[in-house]
Amino acid sequence: MNIIIKEYRSAAGVLVVGSYGDRICLCDWAESGRHQSNVGRICRYLKADVETGTSGAIESAINQLEEYFAGERESFDIPLLLCGTDFQKKVWEELLKIPYSCVISYSEQARRIGRSNAVRAVAAANAANAISIIVGCHRVTGSNGRLTGYAGGLAAKQFLLDLEKTAVKNLQPWTLDADESVG
Repeated sequence: MNIIIKEYRSAAGVLVVGSYGDRICLCDWAESGRHQSNVGRICRYLKADVETGTSGAIESAINQLEEYFAGERESFDIPLLLCGTDFQKKVWEELLKIPYSCVISYSEQARRIGRSNAVRAVAAANAANAISIIVGCHRVTGSNGRLTGYAGGLAAKQFLLDLEKTAVKNLQPWTLDADESVG
């Protein structure tokens, strides 16, 4: 079985979305300096080659990304295949727990995985995240709140954070009409 990849032109830049079987293993910035390294790591991990095409998993991911960029989706329900070391997987699984439109620091992420002294290792694992946006490494900043490294570039990171902030502001709280009752 091969890794199937397809380019997706998002509002924030070109992504390469990849699947292995029925799971997404790649959603990476096409022009990032780490893209080839990420693809190589995933190929070695899965003992697979890459072929261009599409799959049900890829089409589902692209549809959900479209909804995300339209401000209509806050979380993804796509089966994922995280390809990395146990430490990297732990870091990436913690990224999945950061709520939409929330931001934490690398030091907070390190604390959350029980490795407070491993801030640089956490930042390196985030940099190796091959499933951008879906595994929200854009939601992690420096301890001073400043944007730091992002595979898609800092402009894309700011775009994603602004998108999420704007979408949350546009949500209207649910209220009962005067003639409705609860229960």
